[in-house]
Amino acid sequence: MRILVVEDDQRTFEYVRKGLLEAGHVCDVLQDGTDALAHATREPYDVLVVDRMLPGLDGLSLVKALRSAAVKSPILFLTSVGGVDDRVDGLEAGGDDYLVKPFAFSELLARINALGRRPPPQSAAEKTKLAVLDLELDLVRRTCRRAGEEIELMPREFSLLEYLMRNEGRVITRTMLLERVWEFHFDPQTSVVETHISRLRAKIDKPFDHPLLHTVRNTGYSLHA
Repeated sequence: MRILVVEDDQRTFEYVRKGLLEAGHVCDVLQDGTDALAHATREPYDVLVVDRMLPGLDGLSLVKALRSAAVKSPILFLTSVGGVDDRVDGLEAGGDDYLVKPFAFSELLARINALGRRPPPQSAAEKTKLAVLDLELDLVRRTCRRAGEEIELMPREFSLLEYLMRNEGRVITRTMLLERVWEFHFDPQTSVVETHISRLRAKIDKPFDHPLLHTVRNTGYSLHA
């Protein structure tokens, strides 16, 4: 899983990051709540681990802002603030779990794994159909339409578009596409991503008035109206 840890205590985040990496997870660490808000609304994560006491933006405010921004990733509070009212505040702010310091890493890992196994909080309609502006993707029938016009996609193009649509508005890097669409955990040193992006753009953008697939210079790609 790809996990974001938001923690300003160096000993704690180094301990957590080391353990998560050894368990086979990808782990990013940020120490400031404001930075974490900007990052987590741009990059998709499977689980977020958030401290309550943070510089810039406190943990409660961070989680509330993430939920307001439609970030649905499971969030675990990891904090020394452990009263009953504090736990309730954390869960009502949008947290999914709450672990009090000091903690055993084995318990933290078990809770993270449990959150990662949860199905995404989507309705039945959201699970089978995706839409951005007039672009529609039917995940059951495996069909694509824009402005009512059917678009024929190759299997890899369909998977690429599905991933971009599920992350509407977020910047998706080349590395993320290689991992999620091609299941490459290394750089194959080819232009496979660029080639498929070009083909996809020719099908879903060029025949229409409003482009949806945007290149973010030196960063990646973003699908949005």
